[in-house]
Amino acid sequence: MADLLKLPSLKASKAVISISRREKKKTHNVEIYILQLSTKLSKIIKLNEYKKRKLTAILKSAEINLTPETYIAKAYVKAGLVLFSIIPALFILPIITPVILFLAIAIYFKEIKVAEDKVKNQREEIEYELPRFTATLTQELKASRDILSILETYKQNAGKAMKRELEITVADMKSGSFEGALTRFETRLGSSTLSEVVRGLISVLRGDDGVVYFQMLSHDLKQLELQRLKTLAAKQPSKIRKYSFAMLMCFVLMYLAVMGIQIMKTMGQLF
Repeated sequence: MADLLKLPSLKASKAVISISRREKKKTHNVEIYILQLSTKLSKIIKLNEYKKRKLTAILKSAEINLTPETYIAKAYVKAGLVLFSIIPALFILPIITPVILFLAIAIYFKEIKVAEDKVKNQREEIEYELPRFTATLTQELKASRDILSILETYKQNAGKAMKRELEITVADMKSGSFEGALTRFETRLGSSTLSEVVRGLISVLRGDDGVVYFQMLSHDLKQLELQRLKTLAAKQPSKIRKYSFAMLMCFVLMYLAVMGIQIMKTMGQLF
């Protein structure tokens, strides 16, 4: 049937999806069926030019190889498959129908935000690394004004997210305008902190010294990093308190269980 209808087989679809992924993750048959349904449904989804352009940029940054229409259709399909289970539930166990409805809505919102959450995590990872990046720029600019060489050297020891973005930026700089490549680097992530770093790099390209600027920026970013660490440390006691309360409840239940068993034994001896 696949030959007659000129459709790819299940194995061929699985091979294509596995090759197109950067992650070493096994592709399941269910994912292939969902993608096929999403591709068909995407033909009836219409997006305005602004939303399509914005979502395309987000998907590219998140390394999701789907069109905006297919990405949205995939969220609809996954939520729809869960919602479809309401039909047998109405006959078998009607009481869980609201649970299934809530689950379908939750899956839709989770799937529609997958790309944004991935980009957000990448942005946070890069922002955590910016203090070290600016400190390196401060030292390197004292000896060299070659921004391209500095970025190429730094990316060898950069974190995963930062290394990927620097690879894209370096390749962009080699094939076109340096300022344009740095501006696109800033636009891809949409981080205000990164914007300050890019602004300093562009000023160096235009002939400014830049060392004093990056010294001040490095100091400010270190203060922000300390503040962020203090915030994270302040959240730890509440997490520990939660588990301590759970342990206390376990101890109480153990004592109550032992007391209950002893009372039952005593009552059995009396009667």
